[in-house]
Amino acid sequence: MKLIRSRDNPRFKLLRQLATSTRERRKAGLALLDGMHLISAYGASGGVPEQLILSESGAANAETARLAAGASGQGVMVLADSLFNEVAQVAAPTGIIALIRTPKAGPLPHRIERCVMLENIQDAGNLGSILRSTAAAGISTVLLSQGCAFAWSPKVLRAGMGAHFSLELFDSVDLPAAVGRLSGRLICASSHAGKSLYQADLRGPLAWAFGNEGSGLSTALSAAAAEQVRIPMPGGTESLNVAAAAAICLFEQVRQRG
Repeated sequence: MKLIRSRDNPRFKLLRQLATSTRERRKAGLALLDGMHLISAYGASGGVPEQLILSESGAANAETARLAAGASGQGVMVLADSLFNEVAQVAAPTGIIALIRTPKAGPLPHRIERCVMLENIQDAGNLGSILRSTAAAGISTVLLSQGCAFAWSPKVLRAGMGAHFSLELFDSVDLPAAVGRLSGRLICASSHAGKSLYQADLRGPLAWAFGNEGSGLSTALSAAAAEQVRIPMPGGTESLNVAAAAAICLFEQVRQRG
């Protein structure tokens, strides 16, 4: 395992671009998984990294070294700690990153029984948290509008905590047009809806739609919904964070389905 100390190294330059640029990640079809948890979740889903990147100090860690020793045919790169920290971009670098090929979704299914539609969710932490809640609730299909944060960015991956690998993610989807593919109802969460979430029947085939942190859902997607529901907030707060609202809605559906 060759130790790289120079910022002029072409492999390091590529990693830094992938860490900092959504455009480069999309162009290359590559993503970075930071830390043992994400790498283990990827491996458990059957994924094989293109390469493992270790920090110089991380290479001395027994657990990291064992994982690197088993990375036959993948290649292992060791970066000086200062270079690794530029790629990791977290307050407490874990010492190991995996370079993976971004999974490509197939064509959008003609009929969709259950899914979550996300429209213009721009905060990476919110998006990752919603993906995590979606996977935990047993829903496997997520449609993202063009205005959403890139699902395979490092911040979204960290917030998702491995949820990506049990989901089928469809990017840059025309959500109002996709409503016609649903085999059940579309329900939108809105703080202005008249019906409480807890009055809605969530037991049949349905899809959820959650909108932008500031402006909510577009008029077109709201109009396509069969129902709009609100989460009761007796404390007087005007609205909830979209990731919190999504989790509440999804797990009320889980509760009703028993």
